[in-house]
Amino acid sequence: MITHRSNNVQYEVTPPSVEEDLGPQFEFYWTRQKDPHSIRRKLILAKHPEVAKLCGPEWRTKYIASAVVLLQLFIAYGLRNTTVLSFKFLALAYVVGATANQNCFLCIHELSHNLAFRKPLYNKLFAIWVNLPIGVPYSASFQPYHQLHHKFLGDEVLDTDLPTPLEATVLSTLLGKAFFATFQIFFYALRPMMVTSIDMTFIHLLNVLVCLVSDLVLIKLGSANSLWYLILSSFFAGSLHPTAGHFIAEHYLLDPPKHYTQFQDVPPLETYSYYGTLNFFTWNVGYHNEHHDFPFIAWSKLPLLRTIADDFYQPLPKHTSWVRVIVDFIFDENVLMYNRVKRETAKDKSINSKGTKN
Repeated sequence: MITHRSNNVQYEVTPPSVEEDLGPQFEFYWTRQKDPHSIRRKLILAKHPEVAKLCGPEWRTKYIASAVVLLQLFIAYGLRNTTVLSFKFLALAYVVGATANQNCFLCIHELSHNLAFRKPLYNKLFAIWVNLPIGVPYSASFQPYHQLHHKFLGDEVLDTDLPTPLEATVLSTLLGKAFFATFQIFFYALRPMMVTSIDMTFIHLLNVLVCLVSDLVLIKLGSANSLWYLILSSFFAGSLHPTAGHFIAEHYLLDPPKHYTQFQDVPPLETYSYYGTLNFFTWNVGYHNEHHDFPFIAWSKLPLLRTIADDFYQPLPKHTSWVRVIVDFIFDENVLMYNRVKRETAKDKSINSKGTKN
């Protein structure tokens, strides 16, 4: 029996009996231990109580997000007579459009935590506005699924950020991982609906209606090419694009342990931060350990949180490049779709629109 101690939290571990390097593990990293974020949150608040004052909405969010939305709609209209497959069209969609739409995706992420307005309804309605450049309705469904991801991190059913066993089995090859990295936007869009059910609400219907009307107006005032610009921007944002590296970087194990005994060993770190320049375009989503520890601290204050609690965050492994994350994910034979920490789910799999179990 080996005892590990970190920040006054003690774990007892039974070492695996096999000594040799077993190579890639074709199984998820199962554990019954609680996720580390709630534990670290309590420790940080005990040592740095001033962190609690960082929680709350950021007033600048609505202005920055609106500027990005208007930029995308302006470019979409400007490309109304440009051939979709032309270099100009594709280059703008990849360089500007994908970066802007990633910004929209992640602004909706901020809004799902009610970090632009104090009233939750205002955040939901504003998220529908930010959804417009994405081209398809997204914001209303994202919030309940994302809240489940936070509340039940690693849960085999309730955390729809996890790949399914079928995905892990079929895609844990070089070509499979390349396919996933290229088309991951579709996996994140379709997987939640196939794994966990949520209640439909008026906000969902409003999201669909507003998005449909916006698309039709854009086609009427511009052309179908204008809508194609938004759709391609969304696709590139969730494909082989530098900012898309955050999808993989946040929770995949890119340096998996060589030995792991299911349900016995201390699970490997399951959340990773990135502190590079791409955070400027992505609402500081790279500060991901910080975000999971304190999901009600807005993007603008996450760097301050890290500074205050540097004694907790400095020792944690981190990524230095989202592009490198994508490359390593695809080409490293030790990195598989299985490289996620997983927990057994609760028996009740019915979830309401607020992200809580019925």
